[in-house]
Amino acid sequence: MENILIAGATGHTGKRVIEILNNSESFNPLALIRKEEQRQQFEDMEVEAVMGDLEGDVSHTMKGIDKVIFAAGSGGSTGKDKTIAVDLEGAKKLIDAAKNAKVKKFVMLSSMGADDPSKNEDLKHYLEAKKEADEYLRESGLPYTIVRPGALTDDLGLAKVKVAKGSLNERGEISRDDVAFILVMSLADPLVKNVTFEAIEGEESIKSALIDLSQLG
Repeated sequence: MENILIAGATGHTGKRVIEILNNSESFNPLALIRKEEQRQQFEDMEVEAVMGDLEGDVSHTMKGIDKVIFAAGSGGSTGKDKTIAVDLEGAKKLIDAAKNAKVKKFVMLSSMGADDPSKNEDLKHYLEAKKEADEYLRESGLPYTIVRPGALTDDLGLAKVKVAKGSLNERGEISRDDVAFILVMSLADPLVKNVTFEAIEGEESIKSALIDLSQLG
Protein backbone atom coordinates (compact mmCIF):
# COMPACT_ATOMS: atom_id res chain seq x y z
CA MET A 1 0.00 0.00 0.00
CA GLU A 2 1.13 3.54 -0.73
CA ASN A 3 1.37 5.98 2.17
CA ILE A 4 -0.59 9.18 1.46
CA LEU A 5 -0.04 12.32 3.55
CA ILE A 6 -3.12 14.54 3.70
CA ALA A 7 -2.56 18.21 4.52
CA GLY A 8 -5.81 19.77 5.68
CA ALA A 9 -6.98 16.45 7.12
CA THR A 10 -9.11 18.18 9.76
CA GLY A 11 -11.00 20.26 7.19
CA HIS A 12 -14.35 19.36 5.62
CA THR A 13 -12.87 18.03 2.38
CA GLY A 14 -9.79 16.56 4.03
CA LYS A 15 -11.91 14.43 6.37
CA ARG A 16 -13.78 13.00 3.39
CA VAL A 17 -10.46 12.19 1.70
CA ILE A 18 -9.31 10.35 4.83
CA GLU A 19 -12.53 8.32 4.94
CA ILE A 20 -12.20 7.26 1.30
CA LEU A 21 -8.53 6.34 1.64
CA ASN A 22 -9.20 4.48 4.87
CA ASN A 23 -11.54 2.15 2.99
CA SER A 24 -9.08 1.66 0.14
CA GLU A 25 -6.98 -1.43 -0.48
CA SER A 26 -4.32 0.60 -2.31
CA PHE A 27 -3.68 3.58 -0.05
CA ASN A 28 -2.82 4.14 3.60
CA PRO A 29 -3.77 7.65 4.80
CA LEU A 30 -1.69 9.68 7.23
CA ALA A 31 -3.23 12.86 8.61
CA LEU A 32 -1.07 15.97 8.94
CA ILE A 33 -2.05 17.72 12.20
CA ARG A 34 -0.71 20.79 13.94
CA LYS A 35 -2.19 20.26 17.43
CA GLU A 36 -1.82 17.22 19.67
CA GLU A 37 -5.53 17.36 20.56
CA GLN A 38 -6.37 16.66 16.90
CA ARG A 39 -4.70 13.25 17.06
CA GLN A 40 -7.49 11.37 18.86
CA GLN A 41 -10.10 11.79 16.11
CA PHE A 42 -7.79 10.00 13.68
CA GLU A 43 -6.70 7.34 16.15
CA ASP A 44 -10.41 6.53 16.59
CA MET A 45 -10.44 5.83 12.83
CA GLU A 46 -7.21 3.84 13.10
CA VAL A 47 -5.45 6.48 11.01
CA GLU A 48 -1.92 7.56 11.86
CA ALA A 49 -1.37 11.26 12.47
CA VAL A 50 1.82 13.18 11.65
CA MET A 51 2.57 16.35 13.60
CA GLY A 52 3.51 19.32 11.44
CA ASP A 53 2.48 22.96 11.11
CA LEU A 54 2.32 24.46 7.62
CA GLU A 55 3.32 27.77 9.18
CA GLY A 56 6.43 26.11 10.65
CA ASP A 57 8.84 23.34 9.68
CA VAL A 58 7.37 20.42 7.71
CA SER A 59 10.58 18.88 6.38
CA HIS A 60 10.21 15.90 8.75
CA THR A 61 6.67 15.01 7.63
CA MET A 62 7.62 13.10 4.47
CA LYS A 63 9.28 10.09 6.11
CA GLY A 64 7.89 7.00 4.38
CA ILE A 65 5.41 9.04 2.32
CA ASP A 66 4.71 8.01 -1.28
CA LYS A 67 2.22 10.71 -2.34
CA VAL A 68 0.63 13.89 -0.98
CA ILE A 69 -2.83 15.43 -1.12
CA PHE A 70 -2.80 19.13 -0.23
CA ALA A 71 -6.34 20.03 0.87
CA ALA A 72 -5.32 22.64 3.42
CA GLY A 73 -6.54 26.19 3.27
CA SER A 74 -7.23 29.21 5.41
CA GLY A 75 -10.55 29.70 3.62
CA GLY A 76 -11.62 32.60 1.45
CA SER A 77 -12.87 34.63 4.44
CA THR A 78 -9.58 34.88 6.35
CA GLY A 79 -7.22 37.82 6.18
CA LYS A 80 -4.52 38.17 3.57
CA ASP A 81 -1.66 37.37 5.99
CA LYS A 82 -3.17 34.03 7.06
CA THR A 83 -4.00 33.11 3.48
CA ILE A 84 -0.43 33.76 2.35
CA ALA A 85 0.96 31.84 5.35
CA VAL A 86 -1.11 28.70 4.74
CA ASP A 87 -2.34 28.59 1.13
CA LEU A 88 0.88 29.91 -0.41
CA GLU A 89 3.91 29.62 1.88
CA GLY A 90 2.59 26.47 3.59
CA ALA A 91 1.97 24.84 0.23
CA LYS A 92 5.45 25.80 -0.98
CA LYS A 93 7.06 24.32 2.14
CA LEU A 94 5.23 21.03 1.68
CA ILE A 95 6.10 20.95 -2.03
CA ASP A 96 9.78 21.48 -1.17
CA ALA A 97 9.65 18.74 1.46
CA ALA A 98 7.92 16.38 -0.99
CA LYS A 99 10.50 17.11 -3.67
CA ASN A 100 13.40 16.47 -1.29
CA ALA A 101 11.79 13.16 -0.31
CA LYS A 102 11.25 12.21 -3.98
CA VAL A 103 7.50 11.82 -3.45
CA LYS A 104 5.86 10.17 -6.48
CA LYS A 105 2.89 12.54 -6.89
CA PHE A 106 1.54 15.75 -5.36
CA VAL A 107 -2.20 16.36 -5.70
CA MET A 108 -3.18 19.98 -5.07
CA LEU A 109 -6.67 21.19 -4.17
CA SER A 110 -6.83 24.65 -5.72
CA SER A 111 -9.85 26.72 -6.74
CA MET A 112 -11.76 27.69 -9.83
CA GLY A 113 -10.76 31.23 -10.75
CA ALA A 114 -7.12 30.80 -9.74
CA ASP A 115 -6.07 31.23 -13.37
CA ASP A 116 -7.29 34.88 -13.29
CA PRO A 117 -7.82 36.22 -9.73
CA SER A 118 -8.59 39.73 -11.02
CA LYS A 119 -12.05 38.55 -12.09
CA ASN A 120 -13.16 38.00 -8.48
CA GLU A 121 -12.45 41.03 -6.32
CA ASP A 122 -13.95 39.48 -3.15
CA LEU A 123 -11.62 36.47 -3.25
CA LYS A 124 -8.72 38.10 -5.06
CA HIS A 125 -6.08 37.61 -2.33
CA TYR A 126 -7.15 33.99 -1.84
CA LEU A 127 -7.09 33.19 -5.55
CA GLU A 128 -3.74 34.95 -6.01
CA ALA A 129 -2.25 32.73 -3.30
CA LYS A 130 -3.74 29.63 -4.96
CA LYS A 131 -2.44 30.67 -8.38
CA GLU A 132 1.11 31.22 -7.11
CA ALA A 133 1.10 27.91 -5.20
CA ASP A 134 -0.13 26.09 -8.32
CA GLU A 135 2.63 27.66 -10.41
CA TYR A 136 5.22 26.72 -7.79
CA LEU A 137 4.05 23.10 -7.92
CA ARG A 138 4.10 23.00 -11.73
CA GLU A 139 7.67 24.33 -11.76
CA SER A 140 8.88 22.03 -8.96
CA GLY A 141 9.55 19.05 -11.18
CA LEU A 142 7.26 16.87 -9.04
CA PRO A 143 4.62 14.78 -10.81
CA TYR A 144 1.40 16.65 -9.97
CA THR A 145 -2.32 17.05 -10.43
CA ILE A 146 -4.00 20.39 -9.71
CA VAL A 147 -7.77 20.24 -9.11
CA ARG A 148 -9.72 23.49 -9.32
CA PRO A 149 -13.32 22.90 -8.21
CA GLY A 150 -16.21 25.30 -8.39
CA ALA A 151 -18.09 26.50 -5.30
CA LEU A 152 -18.03 23.73 -2.68
CA THR A 153 -21.26 22.40 -1.16
CA ASP A 154 -22.10 19.88 1.55
CA ASP A 155 -24.60 18.13 -0.71
CA LEU A 156 -24.41 14.37 -1.15
CA GLY A 157 -21.88 13.48 -3.82
CA LEU A 158 -23.31 12.28 -7.13
CA ALA A 159 -19.98 11.18 -8.64
CA LYS A 160 -20.96 13.04 -11.83
CA VAL A 161 -18.86 15.94 -13.05
CA LYS A 162 -18.01 18.31 -15.84
CA VAL A 163 -14.28 18.94 -16.22
CA ALA A 164 -11.90 20.78 -18.50
CA LYS A 165 -8.17 21.37 -18.69
CA GLY A 166 -7.44 24.96 -17.89
CA SER A 167 -10.80 26.72 -17.67
CA LEU A 168 -14.40 25.52 -18.10
CA ASN A 169 -15.42 29.11 -18.89
CA GLU A 170 -18.48 28.70 -16.69
CA ARG A 171 -19.23 28.77 -13.00
CA GLY A 172 -20.85 26.01 -11.01
CA GLU A 173 -20.97 24.07 -7.77
CA ILE A 174 -19.61 20.69 -6.73
CA SER A 175 -19.98 18.71 -3.51
CA ARG A 176 -17.06 18.19 -1.16
CA ASP A 177 -17.79 14.45 -1.44
CA ASP A 178 -17.11 14.55 -5.17
CA VAL A 179 -14.04 16.76 -4.79
CA ALA A 180 -12.60 14.30 -2.27
CA PHE A 181 -13.24 11.44 -4.68
CA ILE A 182 -11.53 13.38 -7.50
CA LEU A 183 -8.48 14.02 -5.29
CA VAL A 184 -8.22 10.32 -4.39
CA MET A 185 -8.71 9.21 -8.02
CA SER A 186 -5.94 11.62 -9.03
CA LEU A 187 -3.46 9.65 -6.92
CA ALA A 188 -3.39 6.91 -9.57
CA ASP A 189 -0.07 7.32 -11.39
CA PRO A 190 -1.21 7.47 -15.02
CA LEU A 191 -4.35 9.53 -14.34
CA VAL A 192 -4.28 13.32 -14.91
CA LYS A 193 -0.50 13.40 -14.46
CA ASN A 194 0.86 16.94 -14.73
CA VAL A 195 -2.64 18.23 -15.51
CA THR A 196 -4.49 21.29 -14.15
CA PHE A 197 -8.26 21.12 -14.52
CA GLU A 198 -11.50 22.69 -13.32
CA ALA A 199 -14.45 20.62 -12.11
CA ILE A 200 -18.12 21.25 -11.37
CA GLU A 201 -21.18 19.06 -11.04
CA GLY A 202 -22.08 17.50 -14.38
CA GLU A 203 -23.21 14.40 -16.25
CA GLU A 204 -20.02 12.33 -16.71
CA SER A 205 -18.77 9.86 -14.12
CA ILE A 206 -15.67 11.04 -12.26
CA LYS A 207 -13.66 8.03 -13.34
CA SER A 208 -14.39 8.38 -17.06
CA ALA A 209 -13.93 12.17 -16.88
CA LEU A 210 -10.42 11.78 -15.46
CA ILE A 211 -9.56 9.07 -17.96
CA ASP A 212 -10.72 11.36 -20.79
CA LEU A 213 -8.62 14.23 -19.43
CA SER A 214 -5.58 11.95 -19.23
CA GLN A 215 -5.95 10.90 -22.85
CA LEU A 216 -5.99 14.49 -24.07
CA GLY A 217 -2.25 14.59 -23.42
